[in-house]
Amino acid sequence: MNTVLLICSDRRLRASLAEGLAPSFSVHQADDGAEARVFLRASAGGCSAVLIDTGLNAADGPEPCRGLRSEGFDMPILLLSEASDEADVVAGLDSGANDYILKPFSMPELLARLRAHLRISATTESAVRTIGPYAFRPSAKQLFERARNRTIRLTSKEVAVLKYLHAADGRPVAKHTLLMEVWGYNSAVSSHTLETHIWRLRQKIEDNPANARLLLTNRDGYRLNQAA
Repeated sequence: MNTVLLICSDRRLRASLAEGLAPSFSVHQADDGAEARVFLRASAGGCSAVLIDTGLNAADGPEPCRGLRSEGFDMPILLLSEASDEADVVAGLDSGANDYILKPFSMPELLARLRAHLRISATTESAVRTIGPYAFRPSAKQLFERARNRTIRLTSKEVAVLKYLHAADGRPVAKHTLLMEVWGYNSAVSSHTLETHIWRLRQKIEDNPANARLLLTNRDGYRLNQAA
């Protein structure tokens, strides 16, 4: 389940928004930008999107957004505001926000816009994907396990294998398909090459590589067990 960070100083409104988001997302709440940055640094890519409620002062939205962007956080950021002046909208978007949603809005509209931005974000190289207990960031060639606070470095081919298996959404992928997609047509590349990469990946990501629970063999291929 994707994690959404909700920044809102109004506790009553924040609780209401969190309740509406909870059926679809894991929600983390913060009072302000400073608290939000502490969470985001600790999550190491485990947050999929940020919602910032500007309150009565439209200027309260762009500043936290600008601060997050300046630190390199690239997930979708949506501003929620009562300010409808063109200057406020422009300031919000110029601060790095992906969307500016005017109040009042319905929860179905907010959820639909959030899902739309997550779909777009998921197609980018910088998008963070969840693989079992790990936050997978292809652009950084790493997996981060928050529970153990550890980072696993990956090779380019390991990243490509994990990306393709993740895109299959739990369905098995045949060996010949992975060979073609990751290595391309090359008569010198055999299934042994793929099997070696799978073995190395299991050494990195499985608690017991001899009894894999996350990266599974399935007939003549492999799949990711996201429930692991």
